[in-house]
Amino acid sequence: MKENFAAKYHKILCKKTPDFLSKYISLPILKRLEGVGLLCGTDWTPLFHNSFFYSRLDHSIGTALIVWNFTKDKKQTIAALLHDVSTPAFSHVSDFKNGDALTQSSTENLNAQLIENDLELLEFLKQDGIKVAEVNDYHIYPVADNEIPGLSADRLEYMYPSGAALDSIWTLTEIENSYNHINVLENEKGLPELGFSEENECLIYTKKFIQTSTILQQNEDKIAMQLMADILKLAEENKIIKPSELFTFSEKELIEIFTKSAEENPSWEFSKYFRTFRGMKKILRSESEIKGFFCVDLQVKRRYINPLIKIKNGAKRISEVNKEAKEIIEQFLQFNDTKFGCAEFL
Repeated sequence: MKENFAAKYHKILCKKTPDFLSKYISLPILKRLEGVGLLCGTDWTPLFHNSFFYSRLDHSIGTALIVWNFTKDKKQTIAALLHDVSTPAFSHVSDFKNGDALTQSSTENLNAQLIENDLELLEFLKQDGIKVAEVNDYHIYPVADNEIPGLSADRLEYMYPSGAALDSIWTLTEIENSYNHINVLENEKGLPELGFSEENECLIYTKKFIQTSTILQQNEDKIAMQLMADILKLAEENKIIKPSELFTFSEKELIEIFTKSAEENPSWEFSKYFRTFRGMKKILRSESEIKGFFCVDLQVKRRYINPLIKIKNGAKRISEVNKEAKEIIEQFLQFNDTKFGCAEFL
C-alpha cells in the first residue's frame, strides 16, 4: 500500500481526474510542493515512524479531486488545488517558528499574493476564462473549506493519509468504504457541507479522526515541531539558509544542508538541536522542565470534527444524535498531555 498510496487514494477520491487539472499541476508554483511533507517535518525524525511520505502536492491534488467529485465546478476545484501554494518546507513548523502554534495560519496571507503574481498561472486562468479572484481564496467555497468542527474537502483529505501514515489508522479499503458514504448536505447556516449518509459510518470516521487528532495533541508532536522550528530559526541566524529558501529547497535538500553544517560545526547550538531532532527516539513527560533536555510547554491547534449526518428532513451533527460520538468529541476537547514534553539533547 505504501509505495502507491497517493495514486490509489486519489482514484478513490475521484474515479477520473478532470483533464483541465494536469496543466495546473505542472506549474512550478505547485510542483515545488512535491518536496514538502504533509506531516510537518515528522518524516525526518526517528521519534515518529511514518509509514510513507505524503506531500503537500498530493494533498492539494486530493483536495481538488474531492471538490470536483462533489461539485463538478472548475473554479472551486482550481481554488482547492491552489490553497497551499504558500506552504514552506516542513509545513506548519513555520507557524511554530512564527509563534502561531494555536491557529497555524501565519503563512496563509502569502497564498493569494503568490497566485496573483504567477504569470504562467495567470495565463492558464485567462485561457480558461477564470478570474484570479475566483481562485485565490478557497475559503469562499464552503465545500472546499469551512470552520472547525465542519467537514470540508481540505479537512477530509488530509486526515485520511495522516492517520494512515502516522499509525495505520486507515487502510485504503476502509477509506473507500468511508468515502462512499459521504454526500453534500446542508448545514445549520444553510450552506453546503460534506457529511455522511449513514450514522455508523459517520461514527467510525469521527473515532478515527479524533484518534489521529490526539496524536497531533501529544507532546511527541509538539516537541518535533517546536524543535524543528528552533532549528530553522538557528539555521537562519547562522546564515546556513535564507528564510526564502524554505520556499525553494525541498525538505530532503534542507536536511542534507543541515546535516553537512552540523557535521562541520559540531559545537554550535544549531548542531546540538539538529542532532537531537535526527536522533531522538523517545521523550519524557514531566510537570516541570528537565535540565539537559529540550522541553516544550505548548497549546496547539485542536483539529476535530462534528460531522453532519443525513436524517429524514435534513441533517444534524453526529453529537446531537449519537451519544458515543458526543462523548468522544468532548473527551478530545478536554484532553491535555503533561505540562512539559522533554527530549534529551544528543
